[in-house]
Amino acid sequence: MSIAAQLIANGLIAGSIYALVALGYTMVYGILKFINFAHGEIFMMGAYIGWTLHVLWGVPLLIAFPVAMICCGAFGYFLEKIAYKPLRNAPVWAPLITAIGVSIFLQSLAILIYGAQVKTFRTGEVAQGLHILGAIITPIQLTIIIVSTVLMVLLWLFVKKTKIGKAMRAVADNREVASTIGINVNKVISVVFVIGSALAAAGGILVGMEQNLTPTMGVSVGIKAFTATIVGGIGSIPGAVLGGLAIGLIENIGIWFIPSGYKDAIAFIILLLMLIFKPTGILGRKKEEDVRG
Repeated sequence: MSIAAQLIANGLIAGSIYALVALGYTMVYGILKFINFAHGEIFMMGAYIGWTLHVLWGVPLLIAFPVAMICCGAFGYFLEKIAYKPLRNAPVWAPLITAIGVSIFLQSLAILIYGAQVKTFRTGEVAQGLHILGAIITPIQLTIIIVSTVLMVLLWLFVKKTKIGKAMRAVADNREVASTIGINVNKVISVVFVIGSALAAAGGILVGMEQNLTPTMGVSVGIKAFTATIVGGIGSIPGAVLGGLAIGLIENIGIWFIPSGYKDAIAFIILLLMLIFKPTGILGRKKEEDVRG
């Protein structure tokens, strides 16, 4: 086994999850210009719903996976209608505070329902890893990479090829102009929340299949996914994917040079450096109002 190959493989696996969650952040920001800080908790909800269906109720994982995505997509729809839509014309800090409140509420709700004890999808022995290009990758880790890639490609095709996807791009470019030419902005916003929440749920289940479930599992992933949106260029879907993979690779390769206990701090360092030197991100672009100051 090559250490470099293993660290790169681990980085791609982690980066795939960060990218899935970052897509929700960047799509919401692209249209509403605010960060949904409850997004990490939707990631956590997806993991717990999948665990309930598969482990407690015995539903096959191939069924539990899409059902959990649908449930979290529905939750994202109602969350936007109930918590965020009434605040669209409010000061920018109002939806941010609301999102933080929703985040705390969902964590507390998970503790109330499931308790603070660690949960796991694993019920048998851990499968032996496969030797791929000098790295050892378990079947679950391979599943994470494949499923994440498929979901990201499907999202790209949806945004590029479908009518509602083109409407999403138009609303993200200029919401007022899109509304005047007949695009239903409310419908587009709802679709964005549904898709983003479903992708976060998928990430939660994939992580839950490999690691343990806790009510706070969305905090760390949410922060890293948010950092990924900044690194890639907030509001850019390709940027979210690129940023997620970059964060995953950098933090895993970084522990080759620094103690592994500092691994989670790497994302904060990257975020700070990006905000100082390139706040628009790798694929981000300055908007006209930013240039005017």
